[in-house]
Amino acid sequence: MIKKLLYTAIVITTLFIGCKKDGSPGPQFAKDDAAFSAYENSFLEALWKQNPDWATTEGYHKYDSLLMIPNDKSRDNQVSFARVQLDSLSRFEVGTLNDANKIDYHLMQNQMDQIQFSLQQLKQYQWDPSSYNVTGTFAYILNEHYAPLAKRLRNFYEKMSNIPAYYKEAEKQLKNPVTELTDLAVEQHLGGLSIFEKDFADSIKKANLPAADQKQMLDRAKQSADVIRGYTEWLKALKNDHPRSFRLGKELYNAKFKYDIQSELTAQQIFNAASERKKYIHREMAKISKKLWPKYFGAKPMPADSLDLIAQLIDTISSKHVKPDEFQSAIANLIPKLTSFVNSKSLVTMDPSKPLVVRKEPGYMAGVAGASMSSPGPYDKDGNSYFNVGSLAGWSAEKAESYLREYNQYTLQILCIHEAIPGHYVQLVYANKAPSLIKSILGNGAMIEGWAVYSEEMMLDNGYGNDEPEMRLMWYKWNLRSVCNTILDYSVHAENMAKQDALKLLTHEAFQQQAEAEGKWKRVSVTSVQLDSYYTGYKEITDLRDAYKKKMADKYRLKDFNEKFLSYGSAPVKYIKEAMLAKGGVAGSSSSSSSGQ
Repeated sequence: MIKKLLYTAIVITTLFIGCKKDGSPGPQFAKDDAAFSAYENSFLEALWKQNPDWATTEGYHKYDSLLMIPNDKSRDNQVSFARVQLDSLSRFEVGTLNDANKIDYHLMQNQMDQIQFSLQQLKQYQWDPSSYNVTGTFAYILNEHYAPLAKRLRNFYEKMSNIPAYYKEAEKQLKNPVTELTDLAVEQHLGGLSIFEKDFADSIKKANLPAADQKQMLDRAKQSADVIRGYTEWLKALKNDHPRSFRLGKELYNAKFKYDIQSELTAQQIFNAASERKKYIHREMAKISKKLWPKYFGAKPMPADSLDLIAQLIDTISSKHVKPDEFQSAIANLIPKLTSFVNSKSLVTMDPSKPLVVRKEPGYMAGVAGASMSSPGPYDKDGNSYFNVGSLAGWSAEKAESYLREYNQYTLQILCIHEAIPGHYVQLVYANKAPSLIKSILGNGAMIEGWAVYSEEMMLDNGYGNDEPEMRLMWYKWNLRSVCNTILDYSVHAENMAKQDALKLLTHEAFQQQAEAEGKWKRVSVTSVQLDSYYTGYKEITDLRDAYKKKMADKYRLKDFNEKFLSYGSAPVKYIKEAMLAKGGVAGSSSSSSSGQ
């Protein structure tokens, strides 16, 4: 799972665009890519001025000291801003723009539509206490070395001044919040307190600031920590006899899917495709399990039920795993191995200059996914990429064993392919190299997650794991996770699936350990639609590759496809497809996908 903070707290800004007053496109406006690029630059500058948190996490640091208050006025301004930008976009004739600008146009249009949907229909600000959380941006300012420490500490200090008003407004806005999201907010905020109570103080000691300044900073940090802790206590004590259900319902779900996933297919169509994919994987897993059975069970009779047969094989193979205290180090040790394989098979050009750091998952990220990738923003291209690994410290032996069986010696390798090489880490390095900032800033989650899932199968198809049937069996199990993510998410949010049925799907049909299934239930109760992105993106990318292979015939090369695909940045696959399959289609950026790599 890729974690990038996406803020939509946009306040209205009027951008001057050189177009005719009657709304018709001027000859040097709608048909001029240079004019569109100028509009993009003006749009982004205005966007960052009103969205300092989002700007910070993208590596744009002009407004690091500002913290916007999420009140009624700011939301009204967001809707007005979206309408102004949609009007500006409508002045362009999108068909006359080049491929790169066409995609940017669609991304910007979708983002503005999404803002209106989120604030006027979804209204998450009323029922999701976890949507109010400042800790991630403060952690970014403290931990990333994009500016001298003293300057970052000063911005941190000034930004803290609005924390009391921020959380006062959060308490005012919340009405009958979702219980599961309330619990998540408490967990994440308590996990992030150390940023203000310890990390900030440790950094101040290193900065050699005047004693008076240090005291002033520490006093404000204590006040901030008290406010955040107070928010968690307020949430715990909140009388909430009629909490909103965490389930979106079909209407909101379908609309959110449209804006978040940006697929050619509807949520229902993706659900149907995932259901068929599940049947196919079960058949393939049964074939492999029948071949492997004698190796692990000798002459013992095979179960008549194919799902029981598969489950017994997986259970036996899963017993080989690392110890709890070796989980993070095992991941770190796999990175060079994966890099070497990608290079030896010439699957995609790697860039050794971009740092990848394996670290313990920060507390403010807790409670959603056990492993994730945090990438630097497009303005901070030389920053670290972080492979965040959840800690097993404090877990019971039973829970740790269940978790490690899920991430056994085979699936741990697949996890690292997905999150790092050639998955999220590689794709996001390429995205940051693409000339278009819009594609990085408004990146499509289905493309990002889809590439990671696609890369798993690509590695195995090219011989990773020495073609061991155990590895292929475990990858099918892993692929079932993506498939069942979609089935689960749609079934829970749009079809009201019960928890017991969800757990049965995950443990019996997806062969997941109980701890993994319980964790996924928690995740589906605090997120929506995001779980669709894995299978949707995977399906769209593999379909595109097959179509591109047919188009190129004997000129087809896998590395060429991969690098051309990645050259478009984190754009929705349907728009990359349109460009790559067009007659005489070329790469989606003005430079080669492997330039500078």
